[in-house]
Amino acid sequence: PALVDQGMAALSRGAHVTDEQMERAMSLLRSCGRAIEVPEGYQNAVTAISGSGPAYVFYVVEAMIEAGVVLGLPRETATELTVQTLFGAATMIRETGTHPTVLREQVTSPGGTTAAALRTLDDHKVRAAFVSAIEAAARRSRELAET
Repeated sequence: PALVDQGMAALSRGAHVTDEQMERAMSLLRSCGRAIEVPEGYQNAVTAISGSGPAYVFYVVEAMIEAGVVLGLPRETATELTVQTLFGAATMIRETGTHPTVLREQVTSPGGTTAAALRTLDDHKVRAAFVSAIEAAARRSRELAET
């Protein structure tokens, strides 16, 4: 994401860092997207979410495109549908400030296609797998920091 000025960075202030130094660092990070300040203790979680997060999104995108191809769509069409859908959904979260759960519920008709798909994802424990994967990334970040 930083390559297209849409990165997300989190910086932790050291004990001897001045306000001017912190602002200079934040300004540099903002040149590649967004930046926030977090306590040092959050850095492993930050790494697990925003550092590794693009790979998770790419993984989901790959699966959605592959499903489209399996369903008979040309790969180019499946790619365009998937990328724009994810971009639109992310934009809705950012611009409306509405919680993702509320947005998901708003687009899920009882007994409809989305409900059927979400039920299948839940049956396969996809949400739990994502949480476990992100916890594994945070653990690995801690391990790497200790070496």
